[in-house]
Amino acid sequence: MDHPAGFRLGAVDVHYPESGGARAALVTADDDRFAPILAERVAWLDHVQPYEPGAFYARELPALRTVLDGVDLELLVVDGYVDLDPDGRPGLGAHVRAALGVPVIGVAKTAFRTATHAAAVRRGSSTRPLYITAAGLPVAEAATLVERMAGPHRLPDALRRVDALARGAAPRHE
Repeated sequence: MDHPAGFRLGAVDVHYPESGGARAALVTADDDRFAPILAERVAWLDHVQPYEPGAFYARELPALRTVLDGVDLELLVVDGYVDLDPDGRPGLGAHVRAALGVPVIGVAKTAFRTATHAAAVRRGSSTRPLYITAAGLPVAEAATLVERMAGPHRLPDALRRVDALARGAAPRHE
């Protein structure tokens, strides 16, 4: 993909410890392979909405807003689906897109029965695909970006790192 100099991408994830609250994490890059990671950021929320089936975004979006506060991105990768079916029923990524106004790529690790429109991407030697959805760019372009992201594993290095940060790993880049 061809992007202007200074193009800034981010990947986010949120973890909910059993003790309560939420830890949101962000990694940023200016290369669509997410190599190298330029910065890492973690934000803690003391209180979060309880999980509600069909309204996951209501729990996740406040944490994402907190970790993204003051960060200027042109594309964001989220853990999950952008939309949940071919008719566009909004998932987390669609709510993030509406809130932030930037293109969003959803990378889900498990198939969702109604997300028949998601592009399956196999990375590394894994036979299990990742399921890619997008808003603000074509799904095929999003799938190519995820396929090309740095790392030899099923899950790209940037997504592995942001997951580790959300689970409590110490940031390496500021």
